[in-house]
Amino acid sequence: EIIKSDFPILDICIRGKPLVYLDNAATTQKPKRVIEATTNYYETQNANIRRGLHELSEFSSSLYDETRKKTQKFINAQSSNEIIFTKGCTEAINLVANSYGRINFKHGDEVLVSEMEHHSNIVPWQMICEQTGTKLTPIHITDDGEIDIEDFKNKLSEKTRLVALTHISNALGTINPVHELIELTRKTDAVVLIDGAQAVGHIPVDVQELDADFYAFSAHKMYGPTGVGVLYGKKHLLEQMPPYQGGGDMIETVSFEKTTYAPSPRRFEGGTPNIAGVIAFASAIDYLERIGIENIHAHETALTQKLHEILSEEKFTRIIGNPKLKSGIVSFVMEGVHPHDIGTILDTEGIAIRAGHHCCMPLMKRLNLSSTARVSFAIYNNENDITVFANAIHKVKEIFYP
Repeated sequence: EIIKSDFPILDICIRGKPLVYLDNAATTQKPKRVIEATTNYYETQNANIRRGLHELSEFSSSLYDETRKKTQKFINAQSSNEIIFTKGCTEAINLVANSYGRINFKHGDEVLVSEMEHHSNIVPWQMICEQTGTKLTPIHITDDGEIDIEDFKNKLSEKTRLVALTHISNALGTINPVHELIELTRKTDAVVLIDGAQAVGHIPVDVQELDADFYAFSAHKMYGPTGVGVLYGKKHLLEQMPPYQGGGDMIETVSFEKTTYAPSPRRFEGGTPNIAGVIAFASAIDYLERIGIENIHAHETALTQKLHEILSEEKFTRIIGNPKLKSGIVSFVMEGVHPHDIGTILDTEGIAIRAGHHCCMPLMKRLNLSSTARVSFAIYNNENDITVFANAIHKVKEIFYP
């Protein structure tokens, strides 16, 4: 309840009912300290960074750089220069596809992705593969919703240039054994990109321990502002990558004859960034560290187990995916009821869930489904939220199974 009181939006009512927010895999709500940090920036600190000699600019620049250092420590990167700020996880993946992929992929090469990937970790690779003549190869998943390790081993080859995998599935909640998968990849010359959008802020992430070459995630899924993402990349890889976009502040010198580029991370941060968002993101990191990621993971795991118990007892209801390791994401279907109808009825009770294909159309095809209903937890959810949800599911059943 103390944590819940930190989030102003949780005091509102939806359709006359107290808000029960269970759509955290789409975006998390923001604590007061993050909201206040955003407001404070515009009220007392607003200036462009890295360009001014005046005090406001220097102060804003120092706050921006401090967030980079906090992010480095939060995921245990070796250097703050390995942290690149983007507008989101999607742009971070596109950066790697267009910068690393453009100079390293060639005709006959292969990129491996799993069948459970979000579109953001499929489409950028499709686009660069079409441009370079590289083949995009899907890794199969099991009926339980786990990556098929044997299929992964069989598809790794000397042709593999990059492996792109989600750390946690946004549709199934599967926690993939990315450390093991990265170790297997080391038998080839391929690099590995991990989509950590659903992982950072929910489970401990140590990029050096994982040995990930690239790791991407978004601030807005970990109680920070929208419009801010992070790409971690190993220093030696970032140094060889050309800029993703051209513009101000990503250069060393410019002439009509030749332009030379700044080192990473500036090379990849052309133009004026989301300064307020990045600075407020530091407050989100502080908030997470104060509570403790291990505590958050334990809390969300307990809620997930409770919800599994309830849904497993519901007639006509089926949970999608049964992985050994699972995060606070639960997808389900009800026989004869479209997930959109479930979501709409729950909305009348003030409950926010997600219904659809979750930007995972290849996964839905693999599961022989068009869509699912999805519940996803955060630190401010509690057992009362589950009780309200369970009561609303009974109302769905009353309508469709009279």
